[in-house]
Amino acid sequence: MIDRDKKVRLIDRALDKLAPLEARCTLCPRNCRVDRAAGEKGVCRTGSGAAVSHALLHFGEEPVLSGPGGAPGRDAAESGGRAGSGTIFFTGCNLRCLFCQNYQISWLLEGAEVTDEELAGMMLGLQAKGALNINLVSPTHVILPVLRALRIAYGRGLDLPLVYNSNGYDGLDVIQALEGVIDIYLPDLKYRSPAVSGRYSGAADYFDHASAAIREMSVQQPVLALGPGGTARRGLIVRHLVLPGCAADSSAILGWLREHLSPFIGLSLMSQYQPCFKAPDEIGRALTAEEYRPVADLAVRLGFEPLFLQPEPFGPDEHLVPDFRKKEPFRWK
Repeated sequence: MIDRDKKVRLIDRALDKLAPLEARCTLCPRNCRVDRAAGEKGVCRTGSGAAVSHALLHFGEEPVLSGPGGAPGRDAAESGGRAGSGTIFFTGCNLRCLFCQNYQISWLLEGAEVTDEELAGMMLGLQAKGALNINLVSPTHVILPVLRALRIAYGRGLDLPLVYNSNGYDGLDVIQALEGVIDIYLPDLKYRSPAVSGRYSGAADYFDHASAAIREMSVQQPVLALGPGGTARRGLIVRHLVLPGCAADSSAILGWLREHLSPFIGLSLMSQYQPCFKAPDEIGRALTAEEYRPVADLAVRLGFEPLFLQPEPFGPDEHLVPDFRKKEPFRWK
């Protein structure tokens, strides 16, 4: 059971620390210093409210988040009658990678602005549908309305673990303020090389900020703890997407994780890359098994446990490439 009163106290503390940053926005490493409270917009092109594309049960996340069945209606009994990650996709993004598979919402801002009350209602609605958790996708730039909505939702009976599913480009002070609020951190660690992160995400300083944020996440949640049916209750899972031609960068990331973090966090090594949106020519193709397999083998040798691996590799028609213009963006298999 979630201690809702404690959660609300911690949310109030976080809001006290973070709300003043909005007037000259430094809520992420972009440090745009625009007055979002007055309607000004920086890199994320988001004002003081949150906009949402979809709120749905997601069956394609790591099994400890979506449930062991991996598809609607499968093995829900193992998780107390629940299955699927209660996922809320926010529009806008503070990183906006050129190859983003979610470009319809991260770049094109296809979604609708919601009030704090409406956002709280989405969380409670997902709980009523049997979600295992509330999974906030790209919450970095909307952390203030998220916190305000959570305060409402906990007051109305929200009782699920909270997943912070970010691109990793988070401000250290924000992650520190979220201590005790977030149950499961699910960040990307996309790049080690400043040249690669500058080329594909316009953020040569990505690793400096992401590594500091993830180290703080690991201090707060050092062990991935599982509950009934093997579903996550708290902890840290670091995701890394292997990019075509970037195996050396991927190997460097695995080495850093093994050196600086506990091996008992989760590592999710993804093969699902498909060229999308503005992907440059050198990564304008799918990942090959010959590129993914050596990185996966290295992860095994380094002893990460648990380790989540994907097929070698995903094809272009797989369900993990969404179409957010449809009522059901994913094709579950």
